[in-house]
Order: sequence, then C-alpha cells, then structure tokens
Amino acid sequence: MNEEINIILETTSEAMQEALQHLDKALANIRAGKASPQMVSSVMVDYYGAQTPLSQVANVSAPDSRTISIQPWEKKMIQPIEKAIQIANLGFNPMNNGEMVIITVPPLTEERRRELVKQAKGEGEDAKISVRNARQDANKEIKKVEASDDVKKEAEERVQKLTDKYIKKVEEVLAVKEAEILKV
Repeated sequence: MNEEINIILETTSEAMQEALQHLDKALANIRAGKASPQMVSSVMVDYYGAQTPLSQVANVSAPDSRTISIQPWEKKMIQPIEKAIQIANLGFNPMNNGEMVIITVPPLTEERRRELVKQAKGEGEDAKISVRNARQDANKEIKKVEASDDVKKEAEERVQKLTDKYIKKVEEVLAVKEAEILKV
C-alpha cells in the first residue's frame, strides 16, 4: 500500500490511542467509592510563590479505603496544602494532626453514584468524539493522496476498522468504571 496512506493510518491510530489515554486520566479523577491518591492529583499547592502539584511537595497515600493521608516534606506546608485542597473544591474536608493532612472520604450516596456515572459517560462520549474526529481527519487526508480509487477505498475501510476498535475499547473502559462506581 501507498507510503502516504500508511503514515496517515499510523497517525490516526496514535490520535485514537491518545483519546483513550485521556479518557483513562479523566476517569481516574472520578471517585469510585474508595480513597485513592489520584483523587487529589489535580491539587496545586502554593509552594514559595509557585503553583506546584501536591505530589511534588508531599507524599500522598491511601492507608485504607476511606482515608487519604498527605505527609508534607516540610511541616510548614501543612496549612497551604489544606487550603489548596479546599480551593480545589473536591468535596473533601481536610484535617491535620500537626504532622500530616488527613482526608476522610465519605461513602457515596446512591444519587452521587448516579451523577458520577453520568460524568464518566460524558468523558466517554468526549473520547468517542475524539476518535471520530481522528477518523474524519484521516479520511480527508486519504482523499488528497495520489492513488487509485481502490487503494483509497481500502484505506478508508482500514480507518473505519480502527475507529470501531477504539470505540469498543472506550465502551469497555466505561463499563468497568461504571461497575466500579456503582459497586457499594
């Protein structure tokens, strides 16, 4: 097959893979009932005047399924960390014991679980849109290539197979996350 078309297919596959990776990151931030250090991964702390990710100023761990503990590397960072968690508006109420910041993760209500499923489905839909956009871009590029109609048609069919494969992967990832969220 045409070298140009192979490059288009490769680029398309990479774009679709990136959409899937983005979905994984987005879903990791959606809470599924048990505590995880990833729940606070988006928190930025004011560290000597610079906005710094929480993971770079403290050790974040989940000692059990209901608790996230944040051990700052410098004791004076306890207050800024607490403030940053409240500003991030994650729905947590951080407490400190003078040594570390402790977040108790409340159990999810049924209504909250349904909201989180809806949010996860929204992220999934965004991923599907990205995959379809990659297909659309690939098909436009294929039309521009100097090749016979048969070669172009075969290339478009391969793009469609890639699209179907990644849409299926998105749906599988969503099904796993939905089951995780709804599990009490």
